[in-house]
Amino acid sequence: MAAQTLSPRAQRTYRALVDAGLELLAERPIDALAIDEIVGRAGVAKGSFFNHFADKAAFGQAVGAEIRVELEARIGAANAGVADPLARLAGGMRTGLAFALDEPRKTAIMLRNASNSTLRDQPLNQGVAADLNAAVATGRLRKEAQQSGVRFWLGLCQVLMANAIERRIDRTEAARRLEEMLVLALTGLGLSAKDAAGYASASAELLRLGR
Repeated sequence: MAAQTLSPRAQRTYRALVDAGLELLAERPIDALAIDEIVGRAGVAKGSFFNHFADKAAFGQAVGAEIRVELEARIGAANAGVADPLARLAGGMRTGLAFALDEPRKTAIMLRNASNSTLRDQPLNQGVAADLNAAVATGRLRKEAQQSGVRFWLGLCQVLMANAIERRIDRTEAARRLEEMLVLALTGLGLSAKDAAGYASASAELLRLGR
């Protein structure tokens, strides 16, 4: 249930539950949490939980989706004014990795509760699909990128983010890994090695600079 469709009181309850989820899910996966623990941390009645969520799985997905919206906003801001679809794809991967460095707990929650995260109708995925289609239309990427490119690209982004939080790498090492991943990803989609190296190098430098 979307919080913005609720009454002010129900919105406060929803917010308290999600905030509790952000704390608890950073410590343990959803299967290891009891509903009593969630409502206890939120300070709300147990019945309130079921007014908003069908079960724990739906709760975990809602918390993960909220973090995903935050990440989508960061990617949108990073790509504002960028017309080149390949630069936008690189910018999205860079911003996702930066998010993992800055918000490792939120990243872990989002990746654990990533149900439906690769569906093309997700807002972020629509942007990835549009950028892939635009690049294919220019002849710079292979045509297969239109059908399977979203899953390919998002899978690599998620692996890169997961590796960053598991290994607790610093920004310098993250930039090195980003550069390598972008070269592999872009050449895998059909971009020339020279052009892929250019996008990868530029994006890695922006990450090093904290942009």
